[in-house]
Amino acid sequence: MDDIKLLIDDINNKKLKPVYFLMGEEPYYIDRISQYIEANVLSEEEKGFNQMVLYGRDVTVEDIVSNAKRYPMMAEHQVVIVKEAQDLSRTIEKLADYVKQPQPTTILVVNYKYKTIDKRKSLYKEIKKTGVVFESKKLYENQVGDWIRRVLSGQGYTIVPKAALMLVEFLGTDLSKINNELEKLQIILPKGTQITPQHIEDNIGISKDYNNFELRKAIGERDVLKAHQIIKYFADNPKDNPMVVTVSLLFNFFSQLLHFHGLADKSPRNVASALKINPYFVNEYITAARNYPMKKVSAVVSTLRDFDVKGKGVGANAVPQGDLLKELVVRIFN
Repeated sequence: MDDIKLLIDDINNKKLKPVYFLMGEEPYYIDRISQYIEANVLSEEEKGFNQMVLYGRDVTVEDIVSNAKRYPMMAEHQVVIVKEAQDLSRTIEKLADYVKQPQPTTILVVNYKYKTIDKRKSLYKEIKKTGVVFESKKLYENQVGDWIRRVLSGQGYTIVPKAALMLVEFLGTDLSKINNELEKLQIILPKGTQITPQHIEDNIGISKDYNNFELRKAIGERDVLKAHQIIKYFADNPKDNPMVVTVSLLFNFFSQLLHFHGLADKSPRNVASALKINPYFVNEYITAARNYPMKKVSAVVSTLRDFDVKGKGVGANAVPQGDLLKELVVRIFN
């Protein structure tokens, strides 16, 4: 986030580089930076003659270089944006010769999504000398909740931890999808609102009572009735609640419980730090650890491995996933 802020600040202060190579597994920031340059470097009057967008599937590296070497018309700079440049992965290294001596009046922006260039080769080394290489790394699941809070805070909103977790559980780690849903909420809700699970349920359609988060909590508290109610809901709505996601989340939970049992310092602050969880959820782990001794946790982890394989159709082809989940919960409680 700090790297992005510095990059945007430099653009705003007209400290422009001749090449911006935006690459990495997470397309969200690549798109945002590219869109910012597209919107803000040239005035509206200048864009007509001096801003162009190329697509990797439609051009060659030679085409990109040819366009980059043009001179701007009645402006200090021209902007050349190459989208989906990963389609040129086999030839992208040829761009190194241009980058060694880039046209000083051209701002070349290369969007190279879902992968990175070889940092040992000439192109990467030359861009580092004359331009900017920005690598957009995929966030881990346990980092996305904090990202949601930071994004909303910048827009004047807050969110309760459970609501953030519901978004991550439902949408995964795709920041673009999550941001789209956050933007919808910001249209509906006034600034200063604290976003709650009820807001998520009402406006995004994720059940606040029947989700993997609530299942995890019910299992941790050994609330058999609640756990079976949630499993029944999952069985009735299998497309929205795939078994592979449920098993993965429970596996992570019980793996963290193993870690918890091994901690010498079980103070809430240390638990949150060691398990890399929001302090809001520490009590859930403390409760679950009381209900599941280390030997039982190890047995549950082994059971979850078995059901992960079954859920993928190995050895249980004809068994509905709802029935597998019911059996899994029975095995965990026994």
